[in-house]
This record gives sequence, structure tokens and C-alpha cells, in this order.
Amino acid sequence: MLQYLIVCPLVFLAGFVDSIAGGGGLISLPAYIIAGVPAHYALGTNKISSTLGTSIATWRYLKHGYLKDKQLIWTVLCACLAAIVGSYIGSSLSLMVSDTVIKHMMMVVLPIVAFYVLRNKNMGAETEQKKLSNKAVLLICITAALVIGMYDGFYGPGTGAFYLLVLTGAAHLNVYEASAMTKVLNLTSNVMALTNFLLNGTAYYGLGLAAAAFCIAGNYIGSGLVVSNGQKIVRPVILIVLAILFIKILMGI
Repeated sequence: MLQYLIVCPLVFLAGFVDSIAGGGGLISLPAYIIAGVPAHYALGTNKISSTLGTSIATWRYLKHGYLKDKQLIWTVLCACLAAIVGSYIGSSLSLMVSDTVIKHMMMVVLPIVAFYVLRNKNMGAETEQKKLSNKAVLLICITAALVIGMYDGFYGPGTGAFYLLVLTGAAHLNVYEASAMTKVLNLTSNVMALTNFLLNGTAYYGLGLAAAAFCIAGNYIGSGLVVSNGQKIVRPVILIVLAILFIKILMGI
């Protein structure tokens, strides 16, 4: 019961943050570890809750029509295939490493996310976005999906933030298109990784499904705020997530 009391509220917060800025895994995965769940099982169980939560946020973005452009839809489909391949490779590799490696991944994630967040101050909110050719956008999205999908399968926290930063900063999509594509790609890689973890028996179903209900609630509320308030919320929330993660690292978690 103590595990549920620790995990569920934090996963709600993670879902809320993830739907806005894509950093929810920086909160949810440590929550499982703090609650005493072994690292590999924490990865698998976290994928149960995050996959179901992300599906709600994805549905809300698509409902508002942010991916209606035909060329953008084709780009998303190609990128999803790359995300599946990357996620399978990453999740397979994660099953081979020790718990210690997984727990210390946060120390690598923090400076990378911080650098890109601080470098891309407006998160795609510029009034005049630089336009790239369709081929350039397609290549960037496929490459990002493969690499970030691999990371998502291997570990996960910060995946949404990485997607959002690359899609706005490199592909020059606006914040709404980037947020919608981020959710689709994140959901795709989550499903692939979750399937791999379940097949290898590294997940606690009861805790994962209970946390999923809280994650769905957080994602639903958060995605609604993005729809109504856009980029004004995105960057501050990512920076808050980074501050929380930094405190966790200092505490030795």
C-alpha cells in the first residue's frame, strides 16, 4: 500500500507535466524507484502507466486537428516506423544492463535536457518560423524518432522534451504541431517498449494500472491547458521538471 501512496500522486504530477512539456518520466520513474520497485521492473511498470496516460493526451491533440496537413501526416507515419525500430533496440538493450546503470542515467539526462531547453528559449513560439523543405523535415523527424525512440526504449525520462525541442528547434514546426507529433511518436515508442518489457515479465500489473488512472487524469488536465495556453506553459514547466530532477540527484536518488 505504501508503494501506491508514493507512486500514484507523483505519477499524476508526471502525467500533468508530460502532457505539457514532455518531461513526466523524470518524475514518474524515480517515483517507482523511491517506492522500492527494482529498476528493471520500474521501467516496465512505468511504461504501463505512461503509455495509457500518453494515449489520452495524444487523442486530445489529434482531436484539435494539429496534424491535418497531408505532408505532416506522411512525415508522422514514417517517423513512427523509425520510433518502433529505435524503441525495440533500446528496450532490448536495457534488459541487458544492471540496475545501477539505470538508476544513474538521470545524471546524464539532466545536463543534456537543460542545455537544449535553455538554448531554445521560445519553444517554437516565434512569430515567423523558418520554413524547411518537406524532405528536410522528413529526414529530421525520422532521425529524431529513431534516436530518441531508442532512448525511450532504453530509459525514457525526458523523451517528450527531447522530441519537442528537436521538432521546434531543428524541424521548425510550430509548438502545436510539434506537441501533437511528440505525443504520437512518444506513444508509439512507449507501446513498443511496453510490449518488450511485458514479454520479458518485467512489470507489476497492479501498481502499473493503478498509477495509469492517475497518469491519465494528469495527462487529460495538462493537455487541455496546452490547447488553451500553448507555449506560455511549456518552457516553465520543463524548467521546473529539471529543477526537481536536480534536487533528486543531489539527494542521491
